[in-house]
Amino acid sequence: MERVKVIRNFQVTIPAGIRERLGIKVGDVLIVYVEDDKIVFRKLSDDRRRLTFGRKLTLEDIEAGIERGGALDCGGDN
Repeated sequence: MERVKVIRNFQVTIPAGIRERLGIKVGDVLIVYVEDDKIVFRKLSDDRRRLTFGRKLTLEDIEAGIERGGALDCGGDN
């Protein structure tokens, strides 16, 4: 069992041993929920479908699409 401290903006750091054991990397998505009196973090599995629109999307592409309301410029002939 590890101890972490809640810091500014109610953030906590996941200890390195736990990150390594679960294979948590930067950019991974975790689900957070309350179970009785516990806060539970679960890593989403990587087997979910991803949309690529025929090309690799960078984080910048995705963030720009979100800012534009979801319309991604995929270089097609629309």
